[in-house]
Amino acid sequence: MSDAREADEPQNKADEPRTEADGPRTGAEGPGEAAGERPGEGDAAAEPRRSTQDDGGRRKYGPLGSILVIIPTYNEAENIKPIVARVRESVPDAHILVADDNSPDGTGKVADELAVEDDHVRVLHRKGKEGLGAAYLAGFRWGIEHGYGVLVEMDADGSHQPEELPRLLTALKGADLVIGSRWVPGGRIVNWPKSREFISRGGSTYSRLLLDVPIRDMTAGFRAFRKETLEGLGMEAVASQGYCFQIDLAWRAVKAGFHVIEVPVTFIERERGESKMSRDIVTEAAWRVMTWGVSSRVNKLLGRKNA
Repeated sequence: MSDAREADEPQNKADEPRTEADGPRTGAEGPGEAAGERPGEGDAAAEPRRSTQDDGGRRKYGPLGSILVIIPTYNEAENIKPIVARVRESVPDAHILVADDNSPDGTGKVADELAVEDDHVRVLHRKGKEGLGAAYLAGFRWGIEHGYGVLVEMDADGSHQPEELPRLLTALKGADLVIGSRWVPGGRIVNWPKSREFISRGGSTYSRLLLDVPIRDMTAGFRAFRKETLEGLGMEAVASQGYCFQIDLAWRAVKAGFHVIEVPVTFIERERGESKMSRDIVTEAAWRVMTWGVSSRVNKLLGRKNA
């Protein structure tokens, strides 16, 4: 994680790197912060949003609250401007947190410029490349600390369509976690080689069977969480990355009894930049999922609770 700074150190200029401990750079304070409040304080959104049971036994959900879209970046200088613009147009009220892992191509500087121009954009400068999972976890923690009620995962490369985000948010009104799925009816992929499709489909099927969960797209990275869902997943124990990170959170949500919904989305292969997928990421996922699955079954046979 990033190193801490002395409290009395002068703020950096827009073109100088900032560490995660400095906090995200923004053109203005977050929703409600100018008055010393966090989003939702002093209004109906401040009421607990954890799902409850009504008299008919159905789950009842409170309002969503303010929305934070977390976009992790590493060498996405070509992509960050257009994806931020599309998110802002699709969900104007949402805030965006760019979590940049000190990209050598200057992505962090481009994001800083966007934050100066738009008070809905923040930038979380991280010390270096630590992986997708670490970037999302840092973004989740920052969002929860700043009172956001909904935290969204979204890639920077345009593979996730911001225009479909309202569909996920609508579904979240009746769920704890919504996954934008390629492998449910209506979902599709565009411009993917068969090898990538085989890995993705195979990875989801492998994970679903080993972990005994009903989710069709276990590796999907387009997701919307309620704050309370993330708080109930034991994020402090998550150490997985890449594909495995997405599988890990989905499995934790199911084990914790949260209501998970999949909605169909269109996934489009990136047009600019390089994919972060690697053999190591796939190998890590396969090994961890096998370990979790075997451990879960052994614990079940022995009548022990999963760690």
